Amino acid sequence: MISYIKGKLMQVAQNFVVVDHQGMGISVFVPTSMMARLSPVGEEIFLHTYFRVGEDGMQLYGFLEDKDLEIFKQLITVSGIGPKGALGVLSALSFDDLRIAILSGDAKAIAKAPGVGIKTAQRVIIDLKEKVKFEDGNHLANDKEEKNSVSADAISALVSLGYSLSDATRAVHCVAKTKEMKVEDVIKMALRNLIG
Repeated sequence: MISYIKGKLMQVAQNFVVVDHQGMGISVFVPTSMMARLSPVGEEIFLHTYFRVGEDGMQLYGFLEDKDLEIFKQLITVSGIGPKGALGVLSALSFDDLRIAILSGDAKAIAKAPGVGIKTAQRVIIDLKEKVKFEDGNHLANDKEEKNSVSADAISALVSLGYSLSDATRAVHCVAKTKEMKVEDVIKMALRNLIG
C-alpha cells in the first residue's frame, strides 16, 4: 500500500498530476477542485494517497489533506460509486460542502458530480449520513454535537427556502452559536446575514 507520496510536482493536467519521486514520474489522479491549491510546478508536494489495483491497471489517487482521503474512502464503499466517481464528487463539491449535503440530505448537490445520478446521490446520503461528522475529529463533546446538529438543521432549512448550499453554509457559519441557541435562532441570524 502507498500511503503518501512526496516529491517535486512536474506536471499538472486536467485530472491528474505527475510527481517526480526519486527520479520516477508518478501519475496521481486528483480532484479538479484541488488544482488551485497545488504547489507551483517545480516545487515539492505532499499527497495523501489511495492505491488501487483493478482490471484496468494500477491507479494512484492523491489528496492534499487527510480528511479528503478519508471521505474518498467512504465514498467508494457506496454501491455505484467507484474511485473515478468518488473523485468526480470531490471535484464538484468541497469536503465541507459534501459533508453538509450528506447531513442535510441534499441529493441534488451531490448529483451535480459527473456520472452521479439522483438515486446514487440518495444512496450516498443513506450510506454515509451516520459516518460523516459535521466538525473535524472523531470524538466530539455532547455540546459540540448539539451545535453541529443545530447548524446542520439550520443549513437544511435555508436550502429548503431556496438558498444555495454554499450561501446557506456561509451564513450559518457566520453566526456565533452558543450552547443555548435553538435552530430557529440560528436561522433568524443567518437570514439577517443573507439579506444583508
